[in-house]
Amino acid sequence: MNERWLVASLHLLALAVGFGAIHGRARALRRPLDDAGIGRVLSADVGWGIAGLLWLGTGLLRAFTPLEKGALYYMQNPLFHAKLGLFVLILLLEIAPMIAFIGWRIKRGRGEPVDTSRAKTFAIISDAQTLFVLVILFLATAIARGLGGAVSP
Repeated sequence: MNERWLVASLHLLALAVGFGAIHGRARALRRPLDDAGIGRVLSADVGWGIAGLLWLGTGLLRAFTPLEKGALYYMQNPLFHAKLGLFVLILLLEIAPMIAFIGWRIKRGRGEPVDTSRAKTFAIISDAQTLFVLVILFLATAIARGLGGAVSP
């Protein structure tokens, strides 16, 4: 029982950290992108990455192990499919910023100038991801309460 509580708590913590990080990254991308500004973007991006990994890991444990209601409960629920679809969309949207920010880190580490010309685009992507995280939150609470046609375990 303690494992169930711990995994659920970590899952919710990942949501909170991830929401704050992606929202912070969007804000930082709209501010001046001097060295300190780039540092703020990259710090928020690290938080977003850690939260994403934690969220994915704990989510898989919760959905596909006996810790929660079991895979059948989730896989037959269309709201769960919507939640997974949004998570995949978040991951797909993250490809371009992730590649760019890796480049920013490398250039910054070498003391080279960083091309921030796509910052506005990355801010818009981050805003969309922030919105999708909020929608996922509402879907998750609906699923947990049996909405969407899931059969109770």
